[in-house]
Amino acid sequence: MPKLPLAYRSQVPLAPFTSLKVGGVAEYVAQPRSISELLEAWHWAKARGLPITLIGAGSNLLIHDQGLQGLVICTKHLRGVEFAAGRVKAACGEPLAKLAWQCAERGWSGLQWGVGIPGTVGGVVYMNAGAQGGCCADILQTVEVLTPQGEVVTMPASALDFGYRHSALQTAAWQGYFVLEAEFQLQTGFDPTVIQKQTAQNFQQRHATQPYHLPSCGSVFRNPYPHRAGQLIDQAGLKGFTIGRAQVSPVHANFIVNLGGATASDVYAVLRHVQEVVYQQQGIWLHPEVKMLGYN
Repeated sequence: MPKLPLAYRSQVPLAPFTSLKVGGVAEYVAQPRSISELLEAWHWAKARGLPITLIGAGSNLLIHDQGLQGLVICTKHLRGVEFAAGRVKAACGEPLAKLAWQCAERGWSGLQWGVGIPGTVGGVVYMNAGAQGGCCADILQTVEVLTPQGEVVTMPASALDFGYRHSALQTAAWQGYFVLEAEFQLQTGFDPTVIQKQTAQNFQQRHATQPYHLPSCGSVFRNPYPHRAGQLIDQAGLKGFTIGRAQVSPVHANFIVNLGGATASDVYAVLRHVQEVVYQQQGIWLHPEVKMLGYN
């Protein structure tokens, strides 16, 4: 294998790249600071037949203790935002919470729900993330992606087949498509103090009801309509359930927290136990919202 360029590293622990603080070692890691650097990394891996994994802030990830083969590209340094007439164009590594505050300061409405989401724009599009009655699909207009052939193309939001915490990007047919940039349409002309107040209230509500004091991956399971996953887990008596150093949060049952020193195996074992107990007691199989990497 030829010597890696300066921007690349080999045998890199991935736990620090995730909000759960668990996960094994990556064969290679690149942290580009521009699209040209990302494309360089992509071509470098493709030329060597290596699998490529893109991650952002790592806030919705569970990475296997055995780590990941190939090249992991972390996009959290790909920043940049343009504001024009209610349109917001943001790079994939831009933090959504920061973007929500910037829109509120302008009196632009439509992204107040995003203030408590710790992910980046790329991850938000991939997951169709949402909270408090809003989601990405409500405001997304276009998305710029890197195709498996190495082309950069722009497509309408309608092409992504959005559903509840779902986009076409999660399907096998779209494997290898990576979000580079997204453009959102917001409503303008509001009093900034009103939008800022709404945004602040959303922020306070999330922090009052969720365990932000410990590492987690956010909501672990999708809500099985018309139920809420957290309520089902709570009703099953699983708040505080612990395996190793991973625990169902006593604050919010749809969170699995790292008490310090947890492994991905601990987290996965808790996740599976919750699924099985809820199914046994209530006949509902909870489907993970967290993206699991390195698991078959």
